[in-house]
Amino acid sequence: MSEKHHVLTRRDFVRAGAGAAVGVSVAGAAWAEQAVATPRASTVVLVRDERALDAAHAVNEAVLAEMLAATAMRVTGAPTAREAWRTLFKPTDVVGLVPTPHLNPTHAEVVAAVRAALVDAGVPDGNIRHAQGDVDRAAACTALVCLPALKAHWLTGIGTVLKNYIMYSGHPSHYHDEDSDRLGEIWLLPQVKGKTRLVLVDALRPLCDKGPQVDPRYLWDYKGLLAGTDPVAVEAVALKIIQAKREAMRGESWPLSPPPTCVAMADRRYGLGTARMTEITIARSGWAADALV
Repeated sequence: MSEKHHVLTRRDFVRAGAGAAVGVSVAGAAWAEQAVATPRASTVVLVRDERALDAAHAVNEAVLAEMLAATAMRVTGAPTAREAWRTLFKPTDVVGLVPTPHLNPTHAEVVAAVRAALVDAGVPDGNIRHAQGDVDRAAACTALVCLPALKAHWLTGIGTVLKNYIMYSGHPSHYHDEDSDRLGEIWLLPQVKGKTRLVLVDALRPLCDKGPQVDPRYLWDYKGLLAGTDPVAVEAVALKIIQAKREAMRGESWPLSPPPTCVAMADRRYGLGTARMTEITIARSGWAADALV
């Protein structure tokens, strides 16, 4: 296939000045083994509120704002929500919001709440952009908020954090081979590498089976937000929730298919964060019933 189709190859990474990053996956096995052997620690914040959704699954926006404030403070350790967002973003930043567009999309209310919090923290509204799938727009951003919805996926096993940047690759289907092991590579694209200041997962009403069409039998009201600054750790906790819900529904083991090996590979091959639950602290707040982690 010709380069005019913008297919992402390792040659493209070299041309974009990211060859060293790809070298981790191609020739950096010794480095990867050392990274795995080195103890690391990440914290993932889980905030839930039983009032977040009503009986018709509509979002209570006031409660959501409270949850988002609590989440930001716990992620940063700041005493107020405004200070928490200011810890993560500067008024001079151009911030790209990257929600999930399809197959159980991110609630519009979550995206709007994040925008409102950024504006309150001093980021001009004109500096906040919807950046999902738009490579040029992502390239122009100085910071990104990864805003996926919690869900299983029929091509990647889990379709939450790592898959959320797949449209930036220019050819998403290339990342569904080998059980999507290479999804982490997308996070090393020059347009997005190092720009993600916050991963915030919409876990209000997750999807625990894969599609390609949403089956309402596998949606449930979890009424949560899941967040952190380590994308792999957040994905690992998201995966644990999905797997636990599947087993609770079936009363027996019900593994995801294809297996979500992309999570471990994002850690071991691409060094994006930790996938080991023994290295992850879950900071829980709020409603505790059926938390699954």
